[in-house]
Amino acid sequence: MNIQFKKGVLELCVLVLLDKHERYGYELVQIISNQIEISEGSVYPLLRRLTKEEYFTTYLKESSEGPPRKYYSLTEKGRIYLQNLLDEWNLFTQGVNQIIQEGGNYE
Repeated sequence: MNIQFKKGVLELCVLVLLDKHERYGYELVQIISNQIEISEGSVYPLLRRLTKEEYFTTYLKESSEGPPRKYYSLTEKGRIYLQNLLDEWNLFTQGVNQIIQEGGNYE
């Protein structure tokens, strides 16, 4: 898949996955990489940036499988941001799908 496509949707994927459940970084990487080929190194800078922008809070939780894990939880500000991104995504994909249909019915 085109790397620019992935970069554009990775933020949305992370936010959606944290909307209902708190998760730790590697868990996010695993879930996303089951659907989209990504590198682990692409998720952690995004998590740091979104935390700095106050879309997440974090906390450490002990793990039976090694060191404590840092969990990410969506804030109210993050939920508002997510809703805005989802609205933009829906408009964008509808427009692109319309162009694809008009261009030659590639579905």
